[in-house]
Amino acid sequence: MASILDGPRHPQARGEKPKQLVVLLHGYGADGQDLIGLAPYLARTLPDAAFVAPHAPEPCDMSPMGRQWFAINLDDPARASGDPEQMVQRYGAMGARADEVAPMVHEFLDRERDRHGLSDQDIALIGFSQGTMLALHVGLRRAAPLAGIVGFSGALLGGETLAQEITSPTPVQLIHGDQDEMVPALAMFHALGALGRAGLPVGFHVSNGTGHGIAPDGIEVATSFLTSVFSGRLKAVAGMSMPL
Repeated sequence: MASILDGPRHPQARGEKPKQLVVLLHGYGADGQDLIGLAPYLARTLPDAAFVAPHAPEPCDMSPMGRQWFAINLDDPARASGDPEQMVQRYGAMGARADEVAPMVHEFLDRERDRHGLSDQDIALIGFSQGTMLALHVGLRRAAPLAGIVGFSGALLGGETLAQEITSPTPVQLIHGDQDEMVPALAMFHALGALGRAGLPVGFHVSNGTGHGIAPDGIEVATSFLTSVFSGRLKAVAGMSMPL
């Protein structure tokens, strides 16, 4: 497994030095190019933020052109069953796999933070699908809290031990399509419960008619949330987001 992560970048729209950094973690079978395309839209409201989307360290087992943060068995009986509850439980049990790649992501965040002369409080994570799983797993276990975490179409790994393992209470905004067959929307509600019980500021938004993807209303919610946390307000905002 590679020891150094990197990927495409989008510079801040205003000033010579960024005041915030948004790190985008892509999904299974994609790479950093998949999510860096969000940066121009987010930069309209976050002109002082720089953006970077690192490539996952491993070639994807199921997609020769893509990358993976950790292996996922797409032929797993839980997935084959189509039962959302079984699928959510299966995803939740993957914490050990995220543990293996977490040091690499922490190292990347530390390097980017120091490179820009920022603090952890100036950094936000955005994840999609497997990237959301990793963003939640890593972001809540930093030495210092991040500004916030946005999770699109993902799941929480190891929710049963989360309350004991959190080292950095960080606001979280979860966004999910109600027609997602890859990671059922039920996964978002499982995550909401665990995050809320752990005492985190957490909100959710459901994109109606959306499958395993990011809808325009989801981008709006994410932008409002990031604007809020970067300004020091902790609650999730906009759309159907609801602080618990």
